[in-house]
Amino acid sequence: MGRVEEARVSCLNLLTRHRELLVSTLRSIQCLLDNLLASGFFCEEDVEIVQRTVTKANQVRKILELIQCKGEEACEYFLFILYKVRDAYIDLQPWLKEIDYKPSRDIGEMKVVNTDPISRYSEKQRHEMSRDSSFIMSYGQQDETRLEELYTDTVMELLNDCNESLGFVESLDQLLGEDGVFNPQGEIIYVMGDAGVGKSILLQKLQNLWSKKELQTDTIFFFKFRCRMFSIFKEAEQMSLRDLLFKYNCYPDHDPDNEVFDYILRFPEKVVFTFDGYDEIQEDIDLTNVPEVVSPEDKANSLQLLLSLLCGKLLKGSTKILTTRTGIEMQSRVIRKKVVLRGFSPDHLKTYINLHFKEQEHRDLVSVQLDASPHLCGLCSTPLFCWIVFKSFRHLHTMHDVFHLPETSITLTDIFLLLSEVFLSRLVAPASSLLKKSVRCPSETFRVGLRPLAGFAKLALQGLVRGSFLCSREELSECGLTEEDLALGFLRPVSDFDASEAPATFEFIHITLQSFLAAFALVLDEQAPGSSILRFFTECSRRREPCCLPLAFCISSSVKPSEKKPFATNEHLQFTNLFLCGLLSKTQARLMGQLVSPVLLKKKRALLKAYLSTSVKVHLEGLPQHTADEGKKVHVLPHFLWILRCIFETGSKDIAEMTAKGITASFIKLGYCNVYSGDCTAINFVLQHRQKLLGLDMDNNNISDYGVKQLQPSFCKMTVVRLCVNNLSDSSIEVLAEELCKHKVVKVLGLYNNNITDAGAQLVAQIIEECPQLKVVKIGKNRITSIGGRYLANAVKKSASIFDVGMWGNRIGDEGAQAFAEALRSHPSLTNLSLSANGITSEGGKCLAEALKENSVLRIFWLVQNEMTDDAAPHWAGLVQADTGLSHLWLISNRFTAAGIQHFAEALAFNTKLKEICVKGNQLSKEEQQQFELEKRLRFH
Repeated sequence: MGRVEEARVSCLNLLTRHRELLVSTLRSIQCLLDNLLASGFFCEEDVEIVQRTVTKANQVRKILELIQCKGEEACEYFLFILYKVRDAYIDLQPWLKEIDYKPSRDIGEMKVVNTDPISRYSEKQRHEMSRDSSFIMSYGQQDETRLEELYTDTVMELLNDCNESLGFVESLDQLLGEDGVFNPQGEIIYVMGDAGVGKSILLQKLQNLWSKKELQTDTIFFFKFRCRMFSIFKEAEQMSLRDLLFKYNCYPDHDPDNEVFDYILRFPEKVVFTFDGYDEIQEDIDLTNVPEVVSPEDKANSLQLLLSLLCGKLLKGSTKILTTRTGIEMQSRVIRKKVVLRGFSPDHLKTYINLHFKEQEHRDLVSVQLDASPHLCGLCSTPLFCWIVFKSFRHLHTMHDVFHLPETSITLTDIFLLLSEVFLSRLVAPASSLLKKSVRCPSETFRVGLRPLAGFAKLALQGLVRGSFLCSREELSECGLTEEDLALGFLRPVSDFDASEAPATFEFIHITLQSFLAAFALVLDEQAPGSSILRFFTECSRRREPCCLPLAFCISSSVKPSEKKPFATNEHLQFTNLFLCGLLSKTQARLMGQLVSPVLLKKKRALLKAYLSTSVKVHLEGLPQHTADEGKKVHVLPHFLWILRCIFETGSKDIAEMTAKGITASFIKLGYCNVYSGDCTAINFVLQHRQKLLGLDMDNNNISDYGVKQLQPSFCKMTVVRLCVNNLSDSSIEVLAEELCKHKVVKVLGLYNNNITDAGAQLVAQIIEECPQLKVVKIGKNRITSIGGRYLANAVKKSASIFDVGMWGNRIGDEGAQAFAEALRSHPSLTNLSLSANGITSEGGKCLAEALKENSVLRIFWLVQNEMTDDAAPHWAGLVQADTGLSHLWLISNRFTAAGIQHFAEALAFNTKLKEICVKGNQLSKEEQQQFELEKRLRFH
């Protein structure tokens, strides 16, 4: 009993002793009053007394006075409320820990209801976000699907500030974590990806996980915005940060004292923002010179608020996830980490098939047809295109007797024609009994649906011309569209952001669909001059990208302010051009002939063909060329990739042959050009017509195994095959081994930083052995162990042509090093070798050093980031003293000490050919390094 009394006395004393701390720190009193009233410690009169007090500090003083008058139990219950409602009383948690507060058994069993405005608002946000994110509604209103029933992860790759890979994101929790952070001062998690790759659905999944408290984060507020809304606000409309958060997102209902906003300002790290579609901002303004907003109370233009949030002038420290299409520029100083979405991997695609098709019969049918078509697989690696193909299959399969996935020659235009056919088929009822399915006739479906199709097409074109992705009911009516037409699925409603009573606003279910329909409008228009079909080609040619290098190299101070729009790549217009080529192709002649005058169709097709022919010629002639070891070399621009895509959509063999003939360079560089697997069919469509041999550098793209299979017919002509950093597996190496060993013309093979295992290494070894002209092989940073290392070393040993081998970043260990040692003895041609970062210890190092004493050809040898110690130093010193001809020896970041380095210093006195031994990063102090400063060939920096 005495211990209980002591505890109660201490609670009362604590409130007395720390009175001023509580008065100055307590901000939220509503939760205190509600619980004290509900528990019986306060009566209604007590509550009224507190509420009549004017200032917050005096209200807290009044509560403390009343509590202390009511005894020890009331005092402890007061502390218990602070202890239980941690979010509301976060400032007092360190104090509670300091006084080592632990509730007694009786108090611990009492109920505390969290009525704090902050907690209420967080729960309201979670409730609304759960409701809004639980269903996939991005691609049509006809059939809602639960998010968890269809959402499938995609490949998410972390990049550094130079757009070099840092590995892959394994979970969405990791997306918000510290992995991949290259700029701790930056504010933005920058998520990039091509059209339809799943940026919006990724944010929806994050929102849904947070709403269910399944996301590993301690943030308690989540605000979601679409960037295009910032183009909707009236230019003169001024708003504060409070307006932006609460008026246009989620409003706090029970917050008379603005506690929620105050909390957000004090604890921005408790807030997550998502901004979807930075590329959709359609403002003609110089974003680098927008006035910054630094006060949360000041009113400003909505775009100013957005940019001030992104750069950290407002709510610095909050988590901000920004999505945009690949290629949009953003200053590196504001980026915290970069993530690029790569689409579905084969495993992801399999998961998506299983989720999309419940019947095993359909799963098997789809899998077989996809396996038979690498190009279709490549297209289906983009989630949007995959969804269209699968949706079309399911819908048309229910309507017609026979329906399969599209043929292997499918184009992107075919995919969007399929989607349009699905939407328009809702207008066509089966002519026969409902018990019997009708025969599929796309021409009839489009003919019957021509009126609404033409209306949506006109609406899409008008939007693209004025740079808008939104339309009003008046604009729908002006294009001849009715309320019934909305049910077809082309459009979806969006909420208004100007808080007025304006008519409902609509948008196309995806920007790419708007581009497709705009192209349809250009084809259908019989009033405008035929040359009008080229309007967007001219626009894109005039504004084409200045380079195809990492973003850091693409920012140019010479760009005029008016051209610094976020959406300067005009990708939506490029897609319109691509779809125009597809609709005017010979493949679609029968369908389009039902909708447009054949004479007009022929005229437009001739105009397009003439333009493409001229455009290709002009583009190729204008590219800078230079002579390299591989011959005449040209680094093409992204605009050239769009030309290839358009040529493939036309299906014109004549244009493809002309383009191949116009490529006079013997080496084409397409690195860092955002080539994805579906593009490889377009590249092959042209290159297969080339007669001369060609080198192709496609490093740092996203072609994957699907792309390699699509390029297969062109490998017979390739002297240089560079496919580094492309997420390739052993199945790609199977294709390469078959083709390269068959034609034996390859000289350079680049496979750095992929997913090649020992099985793939064995196939690369086969290429080395069987290709007599092969000089360079780069296969570092893969998954090759000692087993694969032995395969490669044995192949190198047999090759009389190999000149340069790069193995940096595998795990061949000492066994692999010993195999390479045997390959190096008296090798006639190998001049450059890297075995860096391969787990090689002194045992392997000794073997290599001894073998090299019998080699007079090797000039450059890298053994960086291995595990050699002083045990190996005498052996390497013996090699140095032998003066074999080695000129560069890199032993950076091993485990040599000053004693080991002393062996090198002494041996250099007998060597005339070595230019440097790099020993930076070994186990020497600065003082120890100084004792070797006279030997200039020992490099410590």
